[in-house]
Amino acid sequence: MKEILTNKWFKFIVVALIYSSWVIWMESYWWFIGLAVIFDMYVTKKVHWAFWKKKNPANGKQTKVVEWVDAIIFAVIAATFIRMFFIEAYTIPTSSMEKSMLVGDFLFVSKTSYGPKLPNTPLSFPFVHHTMPLSKTKKSYLEWIQNPYKRMAGFGDVENNDVVVFNFPHGDTVALNMPTQDYYQLVRSYGRDRIWNDKRTFGKIISRPVDKRENYIKRCIGTPGDVLELKDGQLYVNGKTQESFPGVQYDYIITTNGTPINKRTLEKIGIAKADQQIYSDTQYLYPLTDEYVKELEQLNNITSIKRVNIPAGNWDRNIFPHDSQYPWNVDNFGPLTIPQKGVTVDLNAKTLPMYQRLISIYEGHQLEVKDNTIYIDGVATDSYTFEMDYYWMMGDNRHNSADSRYWGFVPEDHVVGKAVFIWLSLDKEKGFPANIRWNRLFNLVH
Repeated sequence: MKEILTNKWFKFIVVALIYSSWVIWMESYWWFIGLAVIFDMYVTKKVHWAFWKKKNPANGKQTKVVEWVDAIIFAVIAATFIRMFFIEAYTIPTSSMEKSMLVGDFLFVSKTSYGPKLPNTPLSFPFVHHTMPLSKTKKSYLEWIQNPYKRMAGFGDVENNDVVVFNFPHGDTVALNMPTQDYYQLVRSYGRDRIWNDKRTFGKIISRPVDKRENYIKRCIGTPGDVLELKDGQLYVNGKTQESFPGVQYDYIITTNGTPINKRTLEKIGIAKADQQIYSDTQYLYPLTDEYVKELEQLNNITSIKRVNIPAGNWDRNIFPHDSQYPWNVDNFGPLTIPQKGVTVDLNAKTLPMYQRLISIYEGHQLEVKDNTIYIDGVATDSYTFEMDYYWMMGDNRHNSADSRYWGFVPEDHVVGKAVFIWLSLDKEKGFPANIRWNRLFNLVH
């Protein structure tokens, strides 16, 4: 058995089979050229591929330094391969998914659930996303090579209620002094001229390729072809009430008899200090799940609990599609249909605000309006056929989530993977070891 395992032909066959399976999975068959390199590495050995090693050391052993270099190179290549094609770590940075996902949860995200994307920008520094370590502005990638969108085969498609990690759709443009802020919302608030001219406040304005945009995590609420509508905070998908999740929460106004709510009670129901808003000596605003509403109702000092609801018709200009023809807000929204690949829609003054970003930014066409006529790539048209599928993502913390209600549809080429399980969870408001949420370790994501 030992002779078989050390035989050069056996090694070549095993490595070649694994490599060939990867090439077939990618459907990029020109990579089969690599079989010649593998053959030389294991059989003919004409080229000294491991240039950092001595080819024939005197005593048959490499130096300790070379062994360390060898181990580091292997670890970097293996980890990069796993991170790119199979599974990647992710941290929950905000409370938009509370109480389903908590700030400080560390997740593993499966790339194979929907199929891994091949990198748009393959030339990049390993293990970082878009910015070099110890820098806030230095790009970690080179744009010399730009690959078109391509997704390898996966185990399934994005489904309603999946918890999905994706590239932020509005992250194509970033103000470097405010990298976590939505550039387009900044423009609506301050005006484009100020954003571009006030470098001291907003910093340099840069663009990012799809795979280098910020990673977001939300729950998929709508898949291609679904019809969505929010009525008084209640979500309807294709005319039916959305499936209820224990972690979904809304903002509530709590009124007391003047006695403050016990801090231990707030800690028990998991209300972070950042989410505790005090209106007066008798009124508070907290995000609560249905379960915690019932618990608070049992307290003697609580006189009323009322869910926040913005009435229909009260237009929030920050809500998609940012047009007065659609006077929507976070609690009353729609109906709207999620775009589906191959489906044709009418283009006119009413529908253009809904689809103009999809056509021009996500699908890369030149879109113009001249004399009330719509031109796509220089051709007058009154319809458009979608080239990609789209999704609608929302946070379970419904009143504290920057989600599709603010920036619209998520294109299929922005989908990164499916959140699978929590491997660590730390409470930032506590010190070690009390900050470890032991009950959340190795929990599956639902």
